[in-house]
Amino acid sequence: MSAPCRRMASRSLLQFLSCFSRTSVGNTRLRPFSSTSACRATPQTRIVIERADSPWTLMAAVCLQRLPVISADCSPIEQRFNQMLQQMEREKSLLSDHELRLLEDADRMSRKQADDYDSDGEDEDQEIVLAQDLEDSWEQKLKIFQPAPRVTADVDQDVTSPERCLADSLVLLAEQQVAGETLWLLPQARWQDGETLRQTAERALASLPAAAGLKATFLGNAPCGVYKYKLPQAARTESTVGTKVFFFKAVLSGGGGSGGPPPGPGGALLWATRSELQHYLKPAYKMKVDRVVLGL
Repeated sequence: MSAPCRRMASRSLLQFLSCFSRTSVGNTRLRPFSSTSACRATPQTRIVIERADSPWTLMAAVCLQRLPVISADCSPIEQRFNQMLQQMEREKSLLSDHELRLLEDADRMSRKQADDYDSDGEDEDQEIVLAQDLEDSWEQKLKIFQPAPRVTADVDQDVTSPERCLADSLVLLAEQQVAGETLWLLPQARWQDGETLRQTAERALASLPAAAGLKATFLGNAPCGVYKYKLPQAARTESTVGTKVFFFKAVLSGGGGSGGPPPGPGGALLWATRSELQHYLKPAYKMKVDRVVLGL
């Protein structure tokens, strides 16, 4: 009795299963046993069941930002620090070529005014341009030059223009209908079977008629945030409890100049600064959006 048991114990599990499959096929004509197919079927079946029974609607939204065009104004402490650095650089730096030329011109003028001045070493026909003459010409050009204004009051008041508030970062908001209520939200769309969440976010931006011509560069394929909310009790069903919105970051890379097409049936659009978001977004939604907005 101990010899058969010892032989069975020395066999591997794979040999034991192969023997079991040959015996079952030969006697009962059943399908051969496969441990691999059984292990693969369980996770796939579980995913299909969870997707079919999920009470949450999946959506994707894009946080499209227009980055600052000009540098922001310096604060008082930044201005004082900049002045200190300029003073240190002026005290420790060597003389520039222009400053050396000013010294040479001053030395030449002093020698000309002296009684022992000898002009044999200089070319009389050569016109000498003094450094002071160059500075005068530069001053005239500086007076003619008109820099572009940093603040454009007429454009800054137009919230539909992405050219407003050039020193700030702007976020695109779209007017959308949610559960019978008109809200300002990030452009979003419902996820469809067969597409990735990034493709859904791209479709949400492209489906807005008022956003025609905008060119966006998405920063990655994975969402950077999620916002979950439940529908009102009267609007809930057994298959729909609420919505999960996945946020994707993107920056404006072209298009969107002032004078674009008027808002179409897809709703109006506006460009808001980070400080203006509180006037358009609900507090819970704004808290999630603040986490994905680039602080530039």
